[in-house]
Amino acid sequence: MRELPPMARACVLAAVLAAAACVAPALVRPSTPGPAVALLAVLYLGCELVKTVPLLGRRVPEGIGSFFPVLMAAVFLLPPEAAALVALPGGFAQSVVQRPAGVRRVWHAAQQSTAAWAAGQAYGLLGGAADFPYVMLPAAVAAVVFCLVLTALDGAVLAAAEGRPAGAAWRGLATRSLAPHCVHGLAGLMMAVMWRSPYGVPAALLVLLPMYISCWVFAQYHRERAAHRATIRSLVQAVDIKDRYTRGHSERVGQASEMIARELGMADDRLEVVRIAGILHDVGKLGVPTRLLRKDGPLTSEERRVIELHPEYGHEMVRGIGFLGEARSAILHHHERVDGSGYPYGLSGEQIPVLARVVAVADSFDAMTSTRSYSRARPVATALAELERCAGAQFDPAMVRALVTAIARHGWHPVVTSDEDLQVIPGGSPGPDAPPAGPPAMPAGSPPPAGLPAMPAQGGEPAPAARDGGGR
Repeated sequence: MRELPPMARACVLAAVLAAAACVAPALVRPSTPGPAVALLAVLYLGCELVKTVPLLGRRVPEGIGSFFPVLMAAVFLLPPEAAALVALPGGFAQSVVQRPAGVRRVWHAAQQSTAAWAAGQAYGLLGGAADFPYVMLPAAVAAVVFCLVLTALDGAVLAAAEGRPAGAAWRGLATRSLAPHCVHGLAGLMMAVMWRSPYGVPAALLVLLPMYISCWVFAQYHRERAAHRATIRSLVQAVDIKDRYTRGHSERVGQASEMIARELGMADDRLEVVRIAGILHDVGKLGVPTRLLRKDGPLTSEERRVIELHPEYGHEMVRGIGFLGEARSAILHHHERVDGSGYPYGLSGEQIPVLARVVAVADSFDAMTSTRSYSRARPVATALAELERCAGAQFDPAMVRALVTAIARHGWHPVVTSDEDLQVIPGGSPGPDAPPAGPPAMPAGSPPPAGLPAMPAQGGEPAPAARDGGGR
């Protein structure tokens, strides 16, 4: 527990106390159906432990979630407090991959116990004792309540442990989880119906076999996604090692790209693609000589031409990685300009792929708000103003507006790799009295400090970071 922030410890303790209050009646009431509770608890525990058993020679990976159908069957078969009791052993046995493992196991047990109790209450209030098919509506509501309680607690502990805004911590959790939990609820209802049928418990147990097979198939999907993430992570780490001045830049560009895409209303699957495009946009720097990437002074024309080859290098490197899909074109074209003066092919306007236009704005924004060997970080408000000034010439105005709106609504909370890179501004448009997030403003006409390029006057040439896209 000491490894967690105080707010996270308080969140875990509150969940444990809530779970204790939920299960306490089952421990003292003589009417609690002890044999059914014990059998379902053992089944749920077994479903968690059986994930370590190889199937067809392959082991189910850890961290793919719980066998909730058994727990949902307990919700439909038992009083709420008894269903909460069933959740404890299986929740505690759930596999974890991050430390502190003990605290996470306790959290899972308390979280699932509380969610099972809430789902049982909803099921009972809506007349869950009705016969099939009238029980379908109470069962569906119970599954939704179970999902909402789980995701609400997940969002709360994320916000407490990682210091995220509550809205950011909860965003997307329920929508991603609702469909799987409804499927689990349907399987749990099938198990409960079979349990109460003339065929009894043996028939109910048969439901577990297809669920185990389904879990194994689902695990293959997770294994493939894990391999994709490992591929991306290795490429990004290679770039960060080679170009130490832009360490963390890739993750931040991916973060800003996803904010822009979300503001534009892109679908969830495309959000992931644009995030990957932002993360990998500079992978072609692996083909650029290290001495150029680490040069402190300005580049010569010949050196700049060499560096401007990195989008084509990157595209060649990832061309054979099929799962990247649309991200490949963003890697190739993220230095194109809407006026046609960019590189490598001088595309203009709608000729430039949408994701490339997104990444171009995110790339320049992070370049201007991060400290480099050749420039100091600028305030977020200044960087946004520069992007707006260059909109229509260098950047797609719609992408710039999307980033400005997203930061005004959610703030900019970048992935931090060093204290120099840390800039956090609250949501809402920065006012004229807002404190600077970067170096202090210089009086008009004053020479900039060493390493800080002078900002051009309105209508002049774009600032160096904006002109070069990602700086280098």
